[in-house]
Amino acid sequence: MLSLRSKPELKDLSQGSRIAYVRYYRGMTQHQVADMLGVQHDNKRRIMTRYEKGNRNPKESRTREIAKILNVSYSSIKQYDFKDINDIFYILMWMEELYPNFGFRMDLPNNNKFNNALLEWNNMKVMRNNKSISYEQYLDWKLSYEFDDCR
Repeated sequence: MLSLRSKPELKDLSQGSRIAYVRYYRGMTQHQVADMLGVQHDNKRRIMTRYEKGNRNPKESRTREIAKILNVSYSSIKQYDFKDINDIFYILMWMEELYPNFGFRMDLPNNNKFNNALLEWNNMKVMRNNKSISYEQYLDWKLSYEFDDCR
């Protein structure tokens, strides 16, 4: 799927940029997503353009619809609260797309859910790097990952 076109480029960590990234990755147009959302007016693309440029943020229910259409977890495209540890995990995964050559490692004390999630993510990165899974499989895993609440 992804091999037929260039890899999407994440512009920043905004909700709109992440939605645009996933839409492009899924090979969908703004018009197609708007159709599937049930947008009825003439300029269907405008609503998606506004979301993707950050001129307008979709409500939670609309974000959930978009996530379903794009076949990703809600958490991968929702608005993030930078004080929420669950959201920080997703921010870190997106940062890898924003800065693909930046390697970072986090060692946290105690064996908690955040550590387990980081370990699982690291295992997927190892499998991607040794080519036992494709980049597309790795990205699909990240986009559909459901992080357990670690509060």
